[in-house]
Amino acid sequence: MDNALAARLAQTVRAADPDRYFASLFAPAPDRPHLHALYAFNHEVAHVAESVREPMLGAIRLEWWRETAEGAAKGAPRNHDVARGLAALFAERPVSLPALEAIIAARAFDSDSGQFADFAALETYLDATGGALMRLAVQIVGGDPGVAREPALAYGLAGLLRSLPFHNRRHKLYLPLDLLAALKLTPDEFFVLENDPRIGAAVRQTALRARDHFLAARRGPRPRAALAAILPAALVPVYLRRMNKDVPIHRRQMALLSAAMKKRL
Repeated sequence: MDNALAARLAQTVRAADPDRYFASLFAPAPDRPHLHALYAFNHEVAHVAESVREPMLGAIRLEWWRETAEGAAKGAPRNHDVARGLAALFAERPVSLPALEAIIAARAFDSDSGQFADFAALETYLDATGGALMRLAVQIVGGDPGVAREPALAYGLAGLLRSLPFHNRRHKLYLPLDLLAALKLTPDEFFVLENDPRIGAAVRQTALRARDHFLAARRGPRPRAALAAILPAALVPVYLRRMNKDVPIHRRQMALLSAAMKKRL
């Protein structure tokens, strides 16, 4: 990957996904441009739903990205920085086209009216999106992709909770239906009620699940080779403590630095 393209992708990720960008700085220098290409691609497909008003338009845009990834894998990228970054990624690192296609397919849920029956279904989605992304990042830095599951689920659940106000405005439900039913909440009530103790209970139960995944990741082996790829999960405790508040960028950077210096989440 040429230096100019690498610099543009780095700037894209720094602006769009600062958690992963700052974590990537702890990766070996040759791996960083490839992480940035992967994260820039993820930003594009993860934000398709919020950029369209109709599910069909979301499906069309996701198909465009599938074709873009396919062209990049064949060494014929479109005239787009992310496409060119993917072409270099495919050529220089052990990343497969089916892995990216699976992420794109899983992102179709974001644009449709589907809902999750239970936490198992929600975590299947999180594993197919953020989990798959983290596994690919681990592969890029030469680690064992198996270490990614728990940190990815923890980070995914924490991110989902922080995004609830945005999803509620879109009337898109990510919390499981059985959780709401146990609290005698309907999806419509969840979208519109404020300061309802049942909503607080749903959030707390989800936060506890995120914490459990984080603790499971922390109890596991210290994956030093993969640390930069799983490092965003070090922010889970910070995010869970400040659920409804913005976490300043310097505080996030300090949390990532602390975890990197300890070589553990």
